[in-house]
Amino acid sequence: MKRVLILASVASMIEMFNLPNIKLLQELGYKVDAACNFEDGSNCSTEVVEGLKRKLQDIDVSYYQIDFERNVTRFDKHMKAYKQVLKIMKDNNYAFIHCHTPIGGVIGRLCAKKTGTKVIYTAHGFHFFKGAPRKNWILYYPIEKYCSRFTDVLITINKEDYDLAKRKMKAGRIEYIPGVGVDIEKFDISQADRIEKRKELGIPDEAIIILSVGELNKNKNHITVIESLKNVKDNVHYVIAGKGTYENILIEKAKELGISERVHLIGFRNDMAEIYKTADIFVFPSYREGLSVALMEAMANKLPVVCGRIRGNVDLADENKGGYLCTSDNSDEFGEKINRLAQDEELRKQFGEYNAEKIKRFDIKNVMKKMKIIYEPGG
Repeated sequence: MKRVLILASVASMIEMFNLPNIKLLQELGYKVDAACNFEDGSNCSTEVVEGLKRKLQDIDVSYYQIDFERNVTRFDKHMKAYKQVLKIMKDNNYAFIHCHTPIGGVIGRLCAKKTGTKVIYTAHGFHFFKGAPRKNWILYYPIEKYCSRFTDVLITINKEDYDLAKRKMKAGRIEYIPGVGVDIEKFDISQADRIEKRKELGIPDEAIIILSVGELNKNKNHITVIESLKNVKDNVHYVIAGKGTYENILIEKAKELGISERVHLIGFRNDMAEIYKTADIFVFPSYREGLSVALMEAMANKLPVVCGRIRGNVDLADENKGGYLCTSDNSDEFGEKINRLAQDEELRKQFGEYNAEKIKRFDIKNVMKKMKIIYEPGG
């Protein structure tokens, strides 16, 4: 039986984005291995990471700890990870590897160049993009362009990255696949007791809940939404699902503005289907995204959106049809759009219905059909 390797820097990339790929590969007759850093850097909780290990064992997936380091300047750590990946690739003679994340993608492809292994690389949003800091272009662009020369299939997940890759990258094939997909069926059948869930979260029944989902870090930019609340009606509460290094910064900002009782940091959740059903508006102020699963899930749950006008988001959210697009760091603009939706229940319903219809084209079933073509021998 031929073996393949799913490689990513962090466990959350396997947990949140690659279990469907693993299932598909097994259906195609491959023995699948997974390698990532299970011990550090993940935005999943320790319990979720341990649960992932059990899931992999249950479905007969061998997994390997790779000491990937997210800090790009830690060359000593990158060399250690390179040696670890190279060893398992030599030991297992993979038919191909499918690598993810910038660090995992670079190290995986360098090892594949050494072993002569076929490579599929999914770019979950290039770090260089329109409006990106100059240093991103100086650092990341030359590396990605070089590594593209020994990439058999380069998968991009938004139209901006696809257009750039077609013009600049040297991969054997360049494909556009609309993200990792969203399981629309899961949200169609899920139910939630809004009153009970609000009580659990400590939010009044009559409140308008705006929701963000994502790691608590600078890029996700939750602080802009917190700042916008000073201009938003008092009955609007902000729920943020996720964990990360910016937690105390967000807490302090809410205290500074005197709105702590309206900001709810609820951590990493296993009940997101219910949380989406409890919310009224989805807000997504990131500076950079590839093609956000959280945004797709919100749309599948018939939520109107207020999000940053950035790559990836513009592929999903249609201005004045499913929500509003704002300048990511403009808290006044976010506040204005949130207020508009908070005050108009019919508009929220109209935008939500539009989003639920549009997102059907991003259903995970459609994505898996495209991935099957890539994974199949000769594909």
